[in-house]
Amino acid sequence: MGRVLQLFIFSLALFTGAASQAQQESFSAEKLENLKRDVIKLNRDLLILEEDLLYPAQSQVAFYVSVDIGHYFQLDAVKLHIDNKLTASHLYTDHQHSALVRGGIQPLHKGNLKSGNYTISAFFTGLGPEGREYKRGATLELEKTDEPVVIELRISDKTGKQQPDFELIQWPTP
Repeated sequence: MGRVLQLFIFSLALFTGAASQAQQESFSAEKLENLKRDVIKLNRDLLILEEDLLYPAQSQVAFYVSVDIGHYFQLDAVKLHIDNKLTASHLYTDHQHSALVRGGIQPLHKGNLKSGNYTISAFFTGLGPEGREYKRGATLELEKTDEPVVIELRISDKTGKQQPDFELIQWPTP
């Protein structure tokens, strides 16, 4: 975190130094644009560094929600539990649900997990076939290593049964 603070202080000193220099002499528009570009680049680098510090690759875990077709289930809410502790939840609007049905993938949670074994559970609430209230869950046993993990909470239609299917799928590591 000390490096982030140093970079922030440096960018602040650079910006205030340029501002005082601009007061002392006329600053051309081109120089000002170059300075703005440098500050924006430095801000981007700070955000990337902060992300790396908060979510190191070896402990990173990310969860995404997707809906395949969506004829048999209209998602109202999802709750994510890791080892029986509520980690994330989301209530869906009609607009968000229709975006998922059109192929969107919603980032639900990004966090850190140490190496080890975890039980991941997701609970889906919504309207099922024939407009009935529907609450289902899915579970995944995760063996977390030093690699980042991406897990998809997928809702799909099983046309043979005319029922929705809920599953947690761990994406392969790149």
